[in-house]
Amino acid sequence: MNIGKYTFEEFKELAAAFHSYPAPGLLLGGYMVEMARRHLPEGTLFEAMVESAKCLPDAVQLLTLCSTGNQWMKVVPLGRYAVSLYDKYTGEGYRVYVDAAKLKAWPEYYAWFMKLRPKAEQDSDQLFREIEEAGESVCSIQAVRIDPKHLGHAHMGEVGVCPVCGEPYPSRDGGICRGCQGEAPYVVDAREGGSGAAGGVLERAPLRVVPVEDAYGRTALHDMTEIIPDEAKGPAVLAGQTLEAGDLCRLQRMGKFHVYDDSALPGSEWVHENDAVQAFAARMAGQGVEYDLPPREGKINFRAARTGMLSIDLEALERFNLVPDVMLATRHHAAVVEEGRLIAGSRAIPLYLSQEHFSRALTALGDSPVLSVLPLKVKKAAVLVTGTEVFQGLIEDRFIPIVTGKLMGLGCEVVSSSIVPDDREAIAQAVRGFLEQGAELVVTTAGMSVDPDDVTRAGLVDAGLTDALYGMPVLPGTMTLVGRLRHNGTVARVIGVPACALYYKTTGFDLLLPRLLAGCDVARRDLARLAEGGFCHNCKTCTWPKCPFGK
Repeated sequence: MNIGKYTFEEFKELAAAFHSYPAPGLLLGGYMVEMARRHLPEGTLFEAMVESAKCLPDAVQLLTLCSTGNQWMKVVPLGRYAVSLYDKYTGEGYRVYVDAAKLKAWPEYYAWFMKLRPKAEQDSDQLFREIEEAGESVCSIQAVRIDPKHLGHAHMGEVGVCPVCGEPYPSRDGGICRGCQGEAPYVVDAREGGSGAAGGVLERAPLRVVPVEDAYGRTALHDMTEIIPDEAKGPAVLAGQTLEAGDLCRLQRMGKFHVYDDSALPGSEWVHENDAVQAFAARMAGQGVEYDLPPREGKINFRAARTGMLSIDLEALERFNLVPDVMLATRHHAAVVEEGRLIAGSRAIPLYLSQEHFSRALTALGDSPVLSVLPLKVKKAAVLVTGTEVFQGLIEDRFIPIVTGKLMGLGCEVVSSSIVPDDREAIAQAVRGFLEQGAELVVTTAGMSVDPDDVTRAGLVDAGLTDALYGMPVLPGTMTLVGRLRHNGTVARVIGVPACALYYKTTGFDLLLPRLLAGCDVARRDLARLAEGGFCHNCKTCTWPKCPFGK
């Protein structure tokens, strides 16, 4: 029986040229592909889905335009010998599969397919005869509709250059390529001209161990931690310490019965945990950040050297943590931290880090610091309350004391405050007055919604509003506005606070205020990042910032 336009012998030769030999599965696949194609309407632009990675994909690529390269063929390895051809737009098509009941009529064919005999005991000539004579009669067909998620092609998207290995890769894979994240299934031989950056490495350094009782007089290679539940945790033995008899007894009580042999250290292709994390810390720490040396237990903790806002290079943080065997954990970006408080910790995870992973990690960090504590340098603010009902005394103002308290809590003086009606000229005039009084930050309250009486934004525009961003993915606080005010050569920051701040103790205003006081630019991307964690739990008792809101 022919396979499409080919005789059986012609297709055997074609299969042998493509597959190195005429595999029975490829010959069977040829009949299956042609059976499915014959049932499709004439002129259908089709794609293929194959449920086995063995031989059947080759039949599809030999007989159709579908291939893995052009993404018209998808291999979904379900372990079943079946192929579907379907309209690439609608997903409607036909699935052909091997029918075990029909296959039983062909003894050699059945024994081969069901793996009943070793290959050496198979009668290949008889098998080929049965495949040809059976043709597509061993198959069954069914109409199918492909799940829409499998229709269309996944595009690569933006292509970046991996900062570690320098090779192009899909940016969606992360801050560094997947090979440098440790997924490469090979080791690059540096002797052949490769840097080794894109390959995998041995997991652990080749260290020898000796029983504790034989370790008297040896030097400890690393800090050894003792944990007393609910009481203490810390190093009982320090790296570089000479082990005395008392140390050996203490180690045994801790459950440590072996130590590393200090006379058999790994070569220069390995970096000790303390040396590695010390090098990392030197690059991580920026202005307003300090840390103590030497490292302990392969770890360095970072402290705020002053009170201010913690600034984190989030992209560098991700790149670094994508490298195997290293870590950096931090408090949340834009958190207000007090002088002396811990803000982050880094460590090399194994006792010895491979030189390759060490180099990757340093490259991932880049040349700029990851951690900084920025001073809250804006010291003069003004508060503007808008609303005719408040201006006329119909409603008592509560905004000024609320906002003033939050500003003063962050070291910012309120130099002026005012209440004006919902009139854009009055709003603009009040804002100009604030700027002339030296206000570096103007906080406007209410008038930020879609009501026709809310003209605060228009008044700000009249007062010189630029670089405005209105709306943020935070609840409460969606209708917050941030921007700059420019008037007679003076530039100040402005934030518009919606009326929800009267009811909720914490809103989007609290999330953005430290950034404005630290002089940070606020871009749409910064606001978008607040979406995760930007939904307030509305707890009966607000404990922010000791809660997930805005984090």
